[in-house]
Amino acid sequence: MLPDARHRRLPKLFLLVTALALPLTACGQDLGKSNFARTTVPAAAGTGQIADGPITDAAVAADALRVIQPCQFLTKDALGALGLGTAGDDPSPSSIAFDTCSNKVKDPGGKEMRLELEIGSATLLPRADKTTGQAGGLPLRVNKTGDTDCTVAAMTALNPDLALAVSVTYAGDPCRPGQTLVEAVVQKVHNAPEKYSTPAGTVLTADPCAMADTAVVASAVPSAKPAPSGLHSCDWKGGVGGAVVTVRFLPGLPPLAGDGYSKVDLGNGVTAFQKPDTASSARCRVQWQHRPWQGDDVELAQVDYQGESGGTGDPCGKAVTVAKNVVTKLPKP
Repeated sequence: MLPDARHRRLPKLFLLVTALALPLTACGQDLGKSNFARTTVPAAAGTGQIADGPITDAAVAADALRVIQPCQFLTKDALGALGLGTAGDDPSPSSIAFDTCSNKVKDPGGKEMRLELEIGSATLLPRADKTTGQAGGLPLRVNKTGDTDCTVAAMTALNPDLALAVSVTYAGDPCRPGQTLVEAVVQKVHNAPEKYSTPAGTVLTADPCAMADTAVVASAVPSAKPAPSGLHSCDWKGGVGGAVVTVRFLPGLPPLAGDGYSKVDLGNGVTAFQKPDTASSARCRVQWQHRPWQGDDVELAQVDYQGESGGTGDPCGKAVTVAKNVVTKLPKP
C-alpha cells in the first residue's frame, strides 16, 4: 500500500457505541483476579470439534460481518465485564478502516494491555498449524510472538482466510486475554451485534471483489483472479510475483490535489486523485469520494496498482482504467 499522510491523523471517536453485557469469565477462570501472570504454555483452547471444511455459519459470512461496528467490543464496560482490566478511554476506531478498533486497559496489577480487534482480518493471521480448538464453532488459531505479543483469530473463512482477529501487546501472557476477548466477540456476533446504518449507496455493504469486471482488470493484470484481502478490500493477482490490483473501500478525509496527488476524470461526473509512488515506478493509487460518512470523513473508493518488481509502463494509467470500471459498479444512492 502507498503511504498517505493525509490519513495518518490521530483517530477520533466517530462511532457512538453502547456498553455490552458480556460474560464475566472465560474457560471457567476469573482472568481479572489472576493478574494475567506470565506462563510458558498457551491459553487453553476452546472445546468442541474443529471445522475441517468450508465454514458455512451465516452469522460470520462476509456480508454479515461487513456492517458490524468493531468498537462495541472494546468499550470500558465490555472490557471490564470480561475482567480484562480498566480502560481509561473510550475505544479508538481506525481512521482508515471500517472494521478495526483499539483500546488500552490496565490489569489489576497496573500493567498496560493494548488490544486491537479487526473484524474480517486477512493479513498476518496465525497459520493453520496454530489451530488450538474452536470458539463458538469457529476454528481458533493462537500465535504468540516474543514475550509480549499474541494474535488470536476465530476463523470465519478458509482458503482464502478471514478471521475475527485480536492482537494483544501485554507484558504478561498476552494470549489468554486475547482468547477471552475473541470468544466474547464470537458470542456477540451470534447474538444481535450492533451494526452500522446502511444508507442507500453505501460501500459498507459492497463486495469489493464484485466491483470490477475480470476483463477490465485483466487489461492491467493478465490472468488476474480476485481474492478477498479483507471485508472491504480485494486483490486481483496474476502469476506468482506478478502484478496486483487492489480495490478497497475505507473512511477518510475527502481527497485533494497536492502532496503528490493530481486530478483525474473517471467519467460519470466523478473526479478522482491519482498518486504515483515516488519510490517505485511500478506503483500508483487512484482514490475518490463516494459519499459522506461521519463527521468530516467520507466513504472513499480506492484502486491500487502494483506492477512487477522493476517493471515499467504506465501504472497510473492501469489503475485509472480499473477505477473507471469500478465507478460504474458501485452502489448508487
